[in-house]
Amino acid sequence: VQLQASGGGLVQAGGSLRLSCAASGIIFRLYAMSWYRQAPGKQREWVARISSSGSTMYVDAVKGRFTISRDNAKNMVYLQMNSLTPEDTAVYYCNGNGGFTGGDYWGQGTLVTVSS
Repeated sequence: VQLQASGGGLVQAGGSLRLSCAASGIIFRLYAMSWYRQAPGKQREWVARISSSGSTMYVDAVKGRFTISRDNAKNMVYLQMNSLTPEDTAVYYCNGNGGFTGGDYWGQGTLVTVSS
């Protein structure tokens, strides 16, 4: 199983980035996919989730600014991040959870740095 996150980088406040996560080794369409982030000196926190059926949830801090989506044909999950602020600076991780019948897997993380 491999989850490969990409798309991080340096962006100015107010800018946008799109993160991608490519999954392999799992029956992707059966997995709920999430994005988490870990800021320097802080614990990892959940950011957004998309269920196997496409339902989405977000932490309050990113509602209205971030959009999670998935492409089951490509085994990809995305996180479109708009109106970025320095508080969004973190390493972003993708997670795949198969529920009772599957495993729980993590990608390697991609760094997002938002400058003020």
